[in-house]
Amino acid sequence: MQSYTIGQAARLLGVSTDTARRWADAGRVATHRDEGGRRLIDGSDLAAFSIEVGQGGSGEEDVSYTSARNAFPGIVTAVKLGDVAAQVEIQAGPHRLVSLLTREAVEELGLEVGMRATARVKSTSVHIDRV
Repeated sequence: MQSYTIGQAARLLGVSTDTARRWADAGRVATHRDEGGRRLIDGSDLAAFSIEVGQGGSGEEDVSYTSARNAFPGIVTAVKLGDVAAQVEIQAGPHRLVSLLTREAVEELGLEVGMRATARVKSTSVHIDRV
């Protein structure tokens, strides 16, 4: 399972590093330390927490977010595989994006809950890039 530093988590959640540290200090998201002493958040824990934050559970004032060139970097929060099709959900800051794509594409990208990915939007299509 991939882990994220406080700074990486802050960028994925669309908040400042100080805010992410305060949330970790308050026990809102679990952390552990690596060999170098850096605090890390497991990808699955960050995925669950990003859903909470995206649903308005941040406890902070609403902030306006924009995307450069329709790209939404975030974290995969759900992958639902069918026989042929798949559904992938990404939480990008306060934005929840859902993409319907082929099962083959999900498997080729190796998408799983807790990993970073970028949703790219063109008209009504959402494309997923593995980061």
